[in-house]
Amino acid sequence: MTSKFYTIALLFCLLFFLKCKNIKEEKPKQSLVSIEKSFFGTTKDNKKVFQYRIQNKLGMCISVLTYGGIINSWTAKDKNENYQDIVLGYNTLEEYELSSPYFGAIIGRYGNRIANGKFDLNGITYNLATNNNAHHLHGGIKGFDKVVWEAKEIITDSTAAVELSYLSKDMEEGYPGNLNVKVIYSLNNLNHLKVNYEATTDKPTIINLTQHTYFNLSGNFDQNILEHELVINADSFLPVDASLIPTGEIRNVQGTPFDFRNPKKIGVDIDKTSTQLLNGLGYDHCWVLNDEDQDMKFVASAYEDKSGRLLKIYSSEPGVQFYSGNFLDGSLASKNNGFYKHRTGFCLETQHFPNSPNENTFPSTELYPDEVYKSQTIFKLLLK
Repeated sequence: MTSKFYTIALLFCLLFFLKCKNIKEEKPKQSLVSIEKSFFGTTKDNKKVFQYRIQNKLGMCISVLTYGGIINSWTAKDKNENYQDIVLGYNTLEEYELSSPYFGAIIGRYGNRIANGKFDLNGITYNLATNNNAHHLHGGIKGFDKVVWEAKEIITDSTAAVELSYLSKDMEEGYPGNLNVKVIYSLNNLNHLKVNYEATTDKPTIINLTQHTYFNLSGNFDQNILEHELVINADSFLPVDASLIPTGEIRNVQGTPFDFRNPKKIGVDIDKTSTQLLNGLGYDHCWVLNDEDQDMKFVASAYEDKSGRLLKIYSSEPGVQFYSGNFLDGSLASKNNGFYKHRTGFCLETQHFPNSPNENTFPSTELYPDEVYKSQTIFKLLLK
């Protein structure tokens, strides 16, 4: 009888244990990433703009606005565990609407310049809005950097993402076709930000999307970026004329100030006597990336010694525009109550080449109704 009692008791305990184990296993897991949505302001044409604050388990935080798809802030720690914002931008929507050199924005339909605002496609000449003297720049007068995007949150156990979508209507800024665009910012727990672009059209068109964040890895917006150590994985670059339109030549970087194949501080050659540096008032050129046959390739890295922050960039794009903040002149207010002075931020814009629709030897930027435009760029923030 005693043996039978112990057997029943043991079975009861076992059943209770299994039940508790199942309850524990079925309990929802707590995510290690988060997204907080907040109201950021109302545009001049009465559209509400929201800010999405994406944070991972390591404490990195990236804020994205529905206005322009702008990365408004990017907080990362330095080697002393201090967290600082490392991207240029503004504190208010009004400042972005009033005057912004594309701080942190999604650029489209076409990143960079198209000569004289014209291109031919299938025998038809299209005239685009001209907003850079006689040329078309970064999508025109009201490019993707100035529209309000629809937003959706996507959270998994290890990533937090904001999916932005926008319909660019037929002939908007002069571009043919209704273009459905989707951009996803996804932050994981390795401090990697993935930016995925996707688009479809109902008419033949051109497209070249990019991201225009200005970085200063020191976290000090009063300090210029000339001491940042830069690497660009490119044996050649695109020379430009005085209006920054590529000449069509692909020139080797060997022996020029444009050679960043090995680590070199941005300021080492930036003021050297060079027609190309004079044309750009510094660096404002597209580099032709190596490893063009690879779907995802190493693009560039930037390192700031005092903070220990190291930025590495990978992309499916064939080129990168390195811009050294030459047009920042101290007239724009910064987020820390100062002003953005000359060369206090740099951009590394992964993209197809400027003026490609007018250069037959450049990679095509054409998109047709039976195709899906896809592009990806990954930003990795590390400590060295």
